[in-house]
Amino acid sequence: MDTSKLTCPRCNSLKIVKNGKIHNGKQNFKCKQCNRQFVANSKKKYIANETKAQIDKLLLERVSLAGIARVVGVSPRWLQQYVNHKYAQVPQQVQVQAKKKGNLTIQMDELWSFVGKKRVKVWVWLAIDVNTKEIVGVYIGSRDEVGAQGLWQSLPPVYRQCAVCYTDFWRAYAQVVPSMRHQPVDKGSGLTNKIERFNCTLRQRASRLVRKSLSFSKKLANHVGAIWLFVHHYNSSLLV
Repeated sequence: MDTSKLTCPRCNSLKIVKNGKIHNGKQNFKCKQCNRQFVANSKKKYIANETKAQIDKLLLERVSLAGIARVVGVSPRWLQQYVNHKYAQVPQQVQVQAKKKGNLTIQMDELWSFVGKKRVKVWVWLAIDVNTKEIVGVYIGSRDEVGAQGLWQSLPPVYRQCAVCYTDFWRAYAQVVPSMRHQPVDKGSGLTNKIERFNCTLRQRASRLVRKSLSFSKKLANHVGAIWLFVHHYNSSLLV
């Protein structure tokens, strides 16, 4: 394209030069007067709400962001920005049905994951209501007393007050859960099978939690957001 026919969209200068190409291969131009960069005859693409709704559904399945971008026909850069914003808005507090005191039983377990590199371990602590199958506690962090305390504090008050808690023999649980209501059991007892089954579901549905995956999280905030997004979706599906 002849630069003599172009004017800067900011200052209307005619001193325009070519300045490489943008991510989609279109010619990029630069104004020598104010340094504004632009593409000639740019047509901004708006993503339809129907496409965004489809993306929201795919984020809950075992599909990488690159795969979603290919399926729905959006740029990886736009999709990453959309996902960053969406995960930042996800509430990080369990949303469950109100419960009466008494006759509450929960199972707790921790799930290994990593962010960026496998040596950067991030543990997902979870608690499930045995009767309703709701996820009633979530904490994402280290596998120590701090992590167990985070899970305990994430429980609604009624569970902290009177629920019987089944866990494995990981020592951090005993440091946090009241001894009168703590029931450590062996994996073979079947008394933690519901939370272990949910762990399996989470690994199968969230590609970033698959042990051998190219879809792992590069950013902790997105890792946390993706897990909370699935937990809210899972709990809401129990009400249907």
